[in-house]
Amino acid sequence: MTDAPLVLGIETSCDETGVGIVRGHELLADAVASSVDEHARFGGVVPEVASRAHLEAMVPTIERACETAGVRLHDVDAIAVTSGPGLAGALLVGVAAAKALSVGLGKPLYGVNHLAAHVAVDQLEHGPLPEPCLALLVSGGHSSLLRVGDVTGDVDPLGSTIDDAAGEAFDKVARLLGLPFPGGPHIDRAAREGNTVAIDFPRGLTSRRDLERHRFDFSFSGLKTAVARWVEARERSGEPVPVHDVAASFQEAVCDVLVRKALDAATSQGVDDLLIGGGVAANSRLRVMAEERAASRGIRVRVPRPGLCTDNGAMVAALGAEMVARNRPASALDLPADSSLPVTEVLV
Repeated sequence: MTDAPLVLGIETSCDETGVGIVRGHELLADAVASSVDEHARFGGVVPEVASRAHLEAMVPTIERACETAGVRLHDVDAIAVTSGPGLAGALLVGVAAAKALSVGLGKPLYGVNHLAAHVAVDQLEHGPLPEPCLALLVSGGHSSLLRVGDVTGDVDPLGSTIDDAAGEAFDKVARLLGLPFPGGPHIDRAAREGNTVAIDFPRGLTSRRDLERHRFDFSFSGLKTAVARWVEARERSGEPVPVHDVAASFQEAVCDVLVRKALDAATSQGVDDLLIGGGVAANSRLRVMAEERAASRGIRVRVPRPGLCTDNGAMVAALGAEMVARNRPASALDLPADSSLPVTEVLV
């Protein structure tokens, strides 16, 4: 094995079939087959549809990744796969495929945590992670603050969502406004033409009393309800709903809370580097706000390019490569698919 391990990563935690190939911190291929169009008519991800789509896309996506990277399957040093958290049926498809490759190729298998992989992927763009760093992970299923001492095993959760995740709130508000699924990109675009202070939407868990118990936790269900009531009131009065202003004001409220709590956590932990990952990290307002506010505190911000923020196989391969480089033990072949895997279990 060379000094820089060649690792193939498989990601199937939700509706994207991702296969990535990396050599050390170098990204060679990032092939993704998304089933989002199949879920759009339902307004959200249907687990059974996602699982079937993974089955159909797995082999072609692996072949496409190998062709892009210019490698054969026998060339890889290890197979990494998302073991959890995620949709149980979707995870099972990826784990089963990874086990088959591991046995067939005689290569070690690494079952890794989806959330830790969102942290590790930044290495493919910005080099080795500062240790420690503070990670803000925001997606359709997760809103978490993590202190990362070592992405292969030392991840300490500081806070998480107690109800709706940020991405989930974006999807639900988009539906209220008649915007397509997934809601995040459409609200981001609509907000660019709106007024961020047109409507004073609430900032969940930011009052003095809330901060005593939930300093680093998130809550977006109240915000979602506030948007729904505001829109309904306009519709009852017969007035048109100013979609751009609602989108901008809602987005501002979400980003304000995310950035405020992330910087507070970084300061309290004495950490100078903030990493933002997950699908919502592709949001343009979140990126700008984080960089502006962090600069005033002397905190550096790292955010992968948008294509690496959403679920992908590259992030799994990146974490797997780090496992190999640090001589972490491989996973056993009875590796489970754990839909509720805690982030503290980075390697399964």
